[in-house]
Amino acid sequence: MKTSALKTAVAIVFALTAGSVAAEANVSYINATEMTDVPRHYKDLETMEYNFTEHLNKLSGQLPAGQVLKVEFLDIDLAGDVFPRVPVRDIRVTKGQADWPRIHLRYSIEQDGKVISSGEKKLADPNYQMGFNMYQQDLYGYEKQMLDNWFRKEILPAK
Repeated sequence: MKTSALKTAVAIVFALTAGSVAAEANVSYINATEMTDVPRHYKDLETMEYNFTEHLNKLSGQLPAGQVLKVEFLDIDLAGDVFPRVPVRDIRVTKGQADWPRIHLRYSIEQDGKVISSGEKKLADPNYQMGFNMYQQDLYGYEKQMLDNWFRKEILPAK
């Protein structure tokens, strides 16, 4: 009886591990320091890249097994405007005017090493402060919501 329970537990762990491996996205940032509006401080830039990469990893978990999402960020213009502060880090303020988030990306979905879907997209959300945003309290929440909308509309139908 204990052996059966142990085998079941091991099988569940392997299944979860296999699912998490399949759920990874391949994300890259093309000339991140040259983008329109990204953090100036390298630690903040790394944090932004980590947040977006992890978010896309989470989203790619919705893809069918064996599919890999590849995303290249070509340009990023974060929501809000930056007000430099010295010696404290910069402060980003969102006003809901002409400071909406914009992301230019190139993507592909691969199945067994073959590209089954690809494209280039310019995302923008001029109404970013209106409506429901499940990431309202998150760092880069407006951009995450915009990526969710893009993923739901452009990527999931490609299944």
